[in-house]
Amino acid sequence: MPPQPQVRRSFQEFLKSFVGIVRVLQILLGAGLWVTIAANKYEGSIHFVLFVAVFFWLLTLAIFILTLLDKQDLVPIVGGDRWLLSNLIHDIAATALYLSAVGIMIYKTEKNSYCNLELYKHHCLYKVYLTASVFACLTASVYLLSAIYGCCRKCRGEQTVV
Repeated sequence: MPPQPQVRRSFQEFLKSFVGIVRVLQILLGAGLWVTIAANKYEGSIHFVLFVAVFFWLLTLAIFILTLLDKQDLVPIVGGDRWLLSNLIHDIAATALYLSAVGIMIYKTEKNSYCNLELYKHHCLYKVYLTASVFACLTASVYLLSAIYGCCRKCRGEQTVV
């Protein structure tokens, strides 16, 4: 049975909304970060960056799907009337942890900057860490933008995400 026209319209409205676009960006940039790190050798504090990236990627994906399907009322405790506040807390926590991940990635990038020479023949993670730093910074920026937008909606007294 094909989806109802109003359901299809609801999907398109959400995907074209600011929140829908931001959530898609968060998912894509977060996936870019963790794939960049996981595809290469990593050690030490990079494990934390990978944890933050994968954890918030999965959580954002779940939030995106629940909001897309308009099923946030089914989530106990944090759903329903509290969905906007739950999204806001999620975005603030993601911003804070992604900012610490940015710091770690910048530190690791600077630490490996010695091998960014043409004559250096050994395996070098500088470009990987630089790419991951850019992804982490962009992802933190998108989460911050989403948190600011959620704060504005909450301060205006709105209850819905979209």
